[in-house]
Amino acid sequence: MAFFTYIIASRRNGTVYTGSTDDLIKRVVEHRDKLRPGFTRRYGVALLVWYEVHETRHTAFVRERQIKEWKRVWKLELIERKNPAWADLFPTLLG
Repeated sequence: MAFFTYIIASRRNGTVYTGSTDDLIKRVVEHRDKLRPGFTRRYGVALLVWYEVHETRHTAFVRERQIKEWKRVWKLELIERKNPAWADLFPTLLG
């Protein structure tokens, strides 16, 4: 089983949110469809712009907590190293 740390955004250089999950497709759909109350619904954060795969839930969670402590500029640099166009990566998950 794979676990994921991910960053979703409202738009390029917009509001960003970092999370972790064991079902990235389901979780991104929840963000997109605003199925859960909270930060991402309130700020319209739904574009998957970065993610990485982990072998355990613990390592994904630790990475999430690490990134959440970072300065905003570091998060933007992380996104742009892998996804300089800030393309929505969700379609790539669907195959």
